[in-house]
Amino acid sequence: MLSFFEALKANPLLLSAVIAGIAASVVSGIIGSYVVVKRIGFLSGSISHSVLSGIGISLWLERVQNITWISPLLGALIAAVASALIIGWIHLCYREREDSVIAALWAIGMAVGVLFISQTPGFNVELTNFLVGNLLWVTHTDLYVLFSLDAFILITVMCLHKRFLAICFDEEQARLQGLPANLLYLLLLVLTAVSIVLLIQVVGILLVMTMLTMPAAIANQFTSRLSKIMGIAVGLSCLFCFFGTALAYHADWPAGATIALLAGIAYVGSLALGK
Repeated sequence: MLSFFEALKANPLLLSAVIAGIAASVVSGIIGSYVVVKRIGFLSGSISHSVLSGIGISLWLERVQNITWISPLLGALIAAVASALIIGWIHLCYREREDSVIAALWAIGMAVGVLFISQTPGFNVELTNFLVGNLLWVTHTDLYVLFSLDAFILITVMCLHKRFLAICFDEEQARLQGLPANLLYLLLLVLTAVSIVLLIQVVGILLVMTMLTMPAAIANQFTSRLSKIMGIAVGLSCLFCFFGTALAYHADWPAGATIALLAGIAYVGSLALGK
């Protein structure tokens, strides 16, 4: 572990990776708690896979069409928010066929992303990085964007936490109290989408649901109070990211997969402890 701390001092890329992991962990613990309590993991999974379409299109525009102002992170954010709103609208209006329609959007988003990335020079490396994550790929610009998104999510949650709490535990009662339940639900999905974009930088599209839900699910094994679930989930997410990055550094493993593996093992262990 001492060698890892020395590496952090000597290697700014590694330090940026750890900072990015912790930045993403804060919001993943908070938003992931809402996702677990509200039981919208399937919807969140669809959003995370649809993000690949925005990434693929932005890479194609940037490298083939020479539109330099666009970036994969911006494309991911636009696609995530758009997918969240579409999926939320489907959930609210077409409950009977919700699963089939959302599964179709999931497949279409992935397919569009893969097609555009395949037409982009160097697509094999890009596709692997986005699917399984590459923390060392994080730039200083990405860090500024990550912290900006962090601030947006934290401020929104601080202002609307009680309302989110109401729709998570009893949506019908929230409507009876005069709360705009549908609007709050869509906003919660948008915040989930932004969190997914943050986590893609850390663990990639394929593993993002692990980091979004596992820490909160572990916390929920030991408490049912949402504020406590959030605090524990944030702490666990930070630990998984830090120690996962350290283990990946020493073992020469992919950082994203290592972080997700630690989270999964911890969840299995929490089930045993819970019993």
